[in-house]
Amino acid sequence: MYYFWLVLFYSFAGYLLEKLFAYVTRAQHRVRKCCLLLPLCPVYGLAMLAVAEITLGWTENFWWQAVCGGAVATGVEYVVHFLYEKLLGVMFWDYSDTRLDLHRRICYPFSIAWGLLSALAIRYIQPYLPVLIESIPAETALFTLLLVVLDSFFTVRLLLRFHDIDLLGLPNLWRALHSTP
Repeated sequence: MYYFWLVLFYSFAGYLLEKLFAYVTRAQHRVRKCCLLLPLCPVYGLAMLAVAEITLGWTENFWWQAVCGGAVATGVEYVVHFLYEKLLGVMFWDYSDTRLDLHRRICYPFSIAWGLLSALAIRYIQPYLPVLIESIPAETALFTLLLVVLDSFFTVRLLLRFHDIDLLGLPNLWRALHSTP
């Protein structure tokens, strides 16, 4: 269950980061999550899981950790975007307007951000997570797993049917369902 909680923690942190980014940049797209109900951005959780596992023990040098973490997280970001696009027919992000992008899936400026964020997380957050995760009761883990599975099921069905990520916001979904004759 350790990896499950690790992915959830960083997916939620990524959601908060996305909301902050949308607020600061005054982005039009405000939903900023990848699940129907839960406030999660799984790409952050998967990227940080990969960074934590692959770069384990490289934390002595912050800049080396940032370079390696940025490369690993960017690789995960590319694969996740590819799978979202090919399997679900959606694009949660599009870097085509950003300099030095690759197939709209990744870009150099955000790779730098991934690197710095992952190095900070590995150095200052990751050491405290095992103790926190161990304190979570098994019943809570089971209940949370059930919620994630149910939300994932309905999210995938919704995206496969409508191919519209903005429907992941409940107000948008409500309006769309009630405006259809």
